[in-house]
Amino acid sequence: MQAWIDTLLHLLALPELGLSTLFVVSFISATLLPLGSEPALFGLLKLNPDLFWPAIAVATAGNTLGGAVDWWMGYGAHKAMDHYHRSPHHLRVLDWLQRLGPKACLLSWLPLLGDPLCAVAGWLRLPFWPCVGWMLIGKFLRYLGMTVGLLYLFPN
Repeated sequence: MQAWIDTLLHLLALPELGLSTLFVVSFISATLLPLGSEPALFGLLKLNPDLFWPAIAVATAGNTLGGAVDWWMGYGAHKAMDHYHRSPHHLRVLDWLQRLGPKACLLSWLPLLGDPLCAVAGWLRLPFWPCVGWMLIGKFLRYLGMTVGLLYLFPN
């Protein structure tokens, strides 16, 4: 068992498989699981500063695809929960999201709120591709801003 765990950790080691590991971590962190991809991105860039733009692109792609999975999970949950009784607060939030439409997915970068927001967009059956496009923009801006800020604060 220990050999299997060591092999798995070896395969996921940042210096050896940095971009693929970053993709997996970014994808998983965009689902409803509590995992942050920012430390993986920052660590990779501290080890390989020349990978700045590829790392931003890979983290954005992984996180966006994870958001798309959240959308589909929400879409499936809607079908399963049609008989759910809604509270007035839920109705106000759902009304706000329906009025805003796919542009609400621009907020998918927000910690704690962004991933469930993607699921709710699917639950509301907002158009898939516009939602993914807004997720892509929001997540790209988050990774770019966060990475530039961290590299500025911790240059060495």
